[in-house]
Amino acid sequence: MTAGGETVGRKAFRFVSQALASLSLLTANPLAADELRSPSLTALRVDWRAALDQLRTEINSHPQIAGDFVFVPRRTVPRYDPRAMPALVQLNAVSSQFFAGIARSAVPVLLPFDAAAYLEGRRNGTPSSLSLSRYEADFNPVDMFDAGPAGYSASFSFEPGAGDGMPSRVFAKPVEVQITGSALIYDIADPSGGKGEPVKPLAAVYPDLRKFIREGYVRYAFSRFGVAYVVSIQCLDSVAKPRRLACKEAYPVAERFLKALHVAGGQRMRPLADVASDVLDRPIARSADFSYRPSGDIIPNTGYRKQGGHPDVIAYAQIRFPLEKAPAFVRSQSYAKRDKNDGPTAYPWRDNFCESRSFEVWQCGGGYGHQGEDIRAADCPPPSDGQAPCDPRQRGVVAVRDAIVIRGSKDQAATLEINSRTEHIRFRYMHMNPQTMNADGLLNGRMVVEGEKIGVVSNYLDHPAGTSMHLHFDVQVFTRDGWIWVSPYATLVSAYERLIRARGREIGPEIAVTAQPVAHALPEDVVKPDQREGSSGEEN
Repeated sequence: MTAGGETVGRKAFRFVSQALASLSLLTANPLAADELRSPSLTALRVDWRAALDQLRTEINSHPQIAGDFVFVPRRTVPRYDPRAMPALVQLNAVSSQFFAGIARSAVPVLLPFDAAAYLEGRRNGTPSSLSLSRYEADFNPVDMFDAGPAGYSASFSFEPGAGDGMPSRVFAKPVEVQITGSALIYDIADPSGGKGEPVKPLAAVYPDLRKFIREGYVRYAFSRFGVAYVVSIQCLDSVAKPRRLACKEAYPVAERFLKALHVAGGQRMRPLADVASDVLDRPIARSADFSYRPSGDIIPNTGYRKQGGHPDVIAYAQIRFPLEKAPAFVRSQSYAKRDKNDGPTAYPWRDNFCESRSFEVWQCGGGYGHQGEDIRAADCPPPSDGQAPCDPRQRGVVAVRDAIVIRGSKDQAATLEINSRTEHIRFRYMHMNPQTMNADGLLNGRMVVEGEKIGVVSNYLDHPAGTSMHLHFDVQVFTRDGWIWVSPYATLVSAYERLIRARGREIGPEIAVTAQPVAHALPEDVVKPDQREGSSGEEN
């Protein structure tokens, strides 16, 4: 029996079924040239009894407070009533003081917070003025915490020189450690998925733990209680640099984090359901002017080592277009002079996901490329009598969905995360001025609503006027390897069509799109370890 409670036979059957279903797209239901599809997601079953057993063990290691927790289930209430597991209700009451909304998580929340030790210290009269970090393995109080029906995400920081056994080098800034636990997994064709090497010192605690470096992060992926968890730290897969952490230096920090994980909360809810991919509904009316080239059709020879783009007809979410008004144009900002069609503010749109960059993107050929799409607002029209002059710096940027903001005060990027029963997805915006975002309160934990103005199209990249005037927009979905970049192109085409209430026209050469079995449908037991999230760094 595996950690998730499925037998190898059931996993193998699931893999074969999904592979056959995916391949059937090529025969039984071939895609039309311009059809777009919704994503496929797998829902994991949460073993709350196993989570309660671990919590009981953790609580019983502190005898002074063990008797305060009630582990006898309340059988007089419905199964999914929180009172059915009173110990979890008690734990959430304690943890919610530090992790707001923790009871909204539909998966057991693992955090470097020892609630039992905290309660024992409070009972023994430990002064409340003492730092919470003593109960968090020397990690600072949480920087960001979000919980919902799909799971939870959190980020913590670790100060330079804090704790025993940590790297001796003094870093320019604290090390940020991220963790996500999710019961929803996006099924993407991912040849690099599921790889990694075992971590022998932690094998007894995390039997299926695998360590790997991917998309600028060292990641530690494991399953527990049937849930997929990934711990990650942004780092350089090279020698240390004065202001950047080398991945080898990040290993002890991540492993300290893993050793400190305890059940901190969460609440049993009705199981999630798998989400099947389907052909998208699109406007019936045809646009007179909106046209776009196919997904993956980047400007020739602009991919990493002159490789092509990444064809992907999946619209990963139904979103509001990120610019406030049309017209807007998805076009290259780095290789615009090579595009013989038209200027940077003209139809047809052209995909620029996977254009050559130094960033790791494993959906791109060679593993490197542009992590998202560059979007330009329309140029100002020539001045005319009676009209106020156009200010290109006031083209509004809006929230694509109701979401929580992930952004520290020094970050150049603002990320919105959606956490629901059918989605666990992130959208990142870049090139708005950080000082302006700070002044507007676009910071960790803020809730935004779909269509809310969150900034203006700008050109910030390390400093004002650091890039052209445009918005960089990208998408990450959660997989068993953590947060992975996927192509936003079809998502933006679909969103723009809803904005203008008309269907666009796909033009140009067709790019072959081959349906593949999803990589994460592979039975865990047959995935062999190999030596081998998204970046918050610069993009353009």
